[in-house]
Amino acid sequence: MLNSRQKWTLTQDAFDQLLIVFGGGDRESGSKKYLEIRGNLTRFFEWRGCPFPEDHADETMNRVAKKVAEGEEILNPAGYAMGVSRLLLLEIVKGRQREQSALTEIGRESEAYEAEDDGEGRLTCLRNCLQTLSADNRDLILQYYQGEKSEKIQNRKKLMERLGVPVNTLRMRALRVRERLQGCVEECMSRA
Repeated sequence: MLNSRQKWTLTQDAFDQLLIVFGGGDRESGSKKYLEIRGNLTRFFEWRGCPFPEDHADETMNRVAKKVAEGEEILNPAGYAMGVSRLLLLEIVKGRQREQSALTEIGRESEAYEAEDDGEGRLTCLRNCLQTLSADNRDLILQYYQGEKSEKIQNRKKLMERLGVPVNTLRMRALRVRERLQGCVEECMSRA
């Protein structure tokens, strides 16, 4: 039995079962159907403006494979996968909203600090707080926010590849480090 916190990993056996379900018992035709459905899912996420649509399509397929491996009977694989992708899209949208509200909150707080402080003390606190982070977390947060627009996107892709994590995991790590850093800076500013 899997721990609820433990992430499910796609195995070769689970993938083979998925292809058999997609092919109605035939693995070869299941492979073709898999590629067709995956392409449709990628376009689904692209059309909705999701970053990394192929990653989201893969995550959808992994979730379907997990259900197949758990013994769920799937009569319409394409429809089932599309339903899973819609639920994943809701998760993505909610995650974006959480990030946006966190950024907005940070912006409001920074405006309040700028009104109280000339910024030099805040910068000193930020530098001191960065030094309290582990080297990995410090590198992660600095690289995550480095660059502008497409350069920032490329930096984040490289960071995902280097860490070997999907986009949502990277976002959550950055959010946690940012929150920890923000708390440290606020505490430092209140002492100053």
